Amino acid sequence: MTSSAPFIPDNAPFSNDQRAWLNGFLAGLFSSGEETDAAASGPVTAVTILVGSQTGTAEGVAKKAAKQLKASRCEVTVKDMGDCQAADLAGCENLLLITSTYGEGDPPDNAKALYDQVMGEGAPSLEGVRFAVLGLGDSSYADFCQCSRDFDRRLEELGATRFAPTVECDVDPDEPFAKWMEGVKPALAPSGESSAGAADSGEEEDSEEAAEWSRKNPFPAKLLRTFNLNAEGSGKQTHHVEISLEGSGLSYEVGDALGVMPENDPRVVDDLLEAAGFGPEELAPMPHGEDRPVFEALQYHYDIHALTGPFLQACARLSKNEDLRAMVRDEERMKAYLADRQIIDPIVEFGIKFPTTEYLIAPLKQLQPRLYSISSSPRAHPGEVHLTVGRVSYELHGRPRLGVCSNFLAHHGGDRPVPVYLHANKNFRLPEDGNLPVIMIGPGTGIAPFRAFLEERQAAGAKGKNWLFFGDRQRDTDFLYREQIENWQKEGHLNRLDLAFSRDQKEKIYVQHLIEKEAQEIFAWLEEGASVYVCGDASRMARDVDDALHQVVRNAGGKSEEEAADYMANLKKEKRYQRDVY
Repeated sequence: MTSSAPFIPDNAPFSNDQRAWLNGFLAGLFSSGEETDAAASGPVTAVTILVGSQTGTAEGVAKKAAKQLKASRCEVTVKDMGDCQAADLAGCENLLLITSTYGEGDPPDNAKALYDQVMGEGAPSLEGVRFAVLGLGDSSYADFCQCSRDFDRRLEELGATRFAPTVECDVDPDEPFAKWMEGVKPALAPSGESSAGAADSGEEEDSEEAAEWSRKNPFPAKLLRTFNLNAEGSGKQTHHVEISLEGSGLSYEVGDALGVMPENDPRVVDDLLEAAGFGPEELAPMPHGEDRPVFEALQYHYDIHALTGPFLQACARLSKNEDLRAMVRDEERMKAYLADRQIIDPIVEFGIKFPTTEYLIAPLKQLQPRLYSISSSPRAHPGEVHLTVGRVSYELHGRPRLGVCSNFLAHHGGDRPVPVYLHANKNFRLPEDGNLPVIMIGPGTGIAPFRAFLEERQAAGAKGKNWLFFGDRQRDTDFLYREQIENWQKEGHLNRLDLAFSRDQKEKIYVQHLIEKEAQEIFAWLEEGASVYVCGDASRMARDVDDALHQVVRNAGGKSEEEAADYMANLKKEKRYQRDVY
């Protein structure tokens, strides 16, 4: 059915000339609209974006990609990997896979089941599927972007065709993402369609994001106080940090993280400049903009701790040392050297001489923000955000080693701003129903989000049972937030508390041992609808706890190994097994 153009009736209060002019105008306007609609109703390209995300970064990138592709008249479906089976991939004509890597080259929790299916022998043929992969990672870790690399290789092995180059994002995804989209959009735009509109859309989106407090534009917050939670005699320092969000308009939910942009310790900058042979006032190139004094550049803008392959290779090019040159040609030797050295080490060890500050600066990575799990509830502490930060400080190869951000926060006097932004983590949320029980497992600084959870549940009047597993070295010195936790226990807000202090007895006891011991009760809680949360070290603790939980389901639930795996996978699918691991 075709509609006709609107017109001015004869009895309207206009002269014949006026009426004729208006009718002509409306007819032209209406026909232009028809042409526009016809042009816009041409063929579209179906695109599926698959997202593997641990903390929400990949999810944000996927939404940005979807927005730009929709502007190019693509029909876009964004899917969580946790909601996808390997067989589903065969039906995707155009597949964009965006995933992070965490732990020791592992897939994110929501991607694990799909990853195992795709890598397995029973994976389906993907002939006819076109794909492109974007990986998110951090090159300071040995298994940089391993998950995305595995997916990329395996999709090709299964017969899929790569239609745009794979791109890997090293911490900051903005520039690599833009480069990736330059290859993706032309290959997906419908025949004859220009992608200029999509590019414009992306620029608008970026400018909108820049106007808010964000990773690129952090809020200059005031640090209210910082103090050590460990008692005298402890071999550790864990700082409780309180930061004001007053005047920022920022709000957060428990489970979210706070990004902190640190600065390098002036003593570390001094040592590096002395080793490199430069004075503090010599000019050096900034990441974006005019040259500034090299001391300022190194203190605020460049990572001068983590030694990278490019920096070591730059040192080798400037050195006549044959051992160093041989090392950078040997991948295994170089990997071993990089594992426990910092930027200053090869400079001192091999006597590297830099002709100019630019030679020193060029191979350095930019200083990046650090993400910390928030340890406060906004209901309990309006206008504030709290962190639980383990201070890193040790000696290696004859030099003191200091964690960049942990020392920045631990020794901050509150006399200058702390640049911060909020990072939403929708994959680590309390159940909407406050009557449901929760089990929280967080040794060491992994206690952070669970202090927030317990504060939130108390402030909200949630009636569900709460069970906390906490562990550290020694009860007398390392029981973080002891007074608050014990008060919750006395009040009945914390129904169960299981503690594992590894060095208080001859045999070391960890939280996973307590989980195995309490198998019957844990399984009973799970059957009541409990959600399980884990926070802490990904490489060891999280793996051991995951193994222990599978054992709980096998032993207390009377299930086979395969049935237990299905049970745990279902908990993940129902968002009842969530992890904030790093």
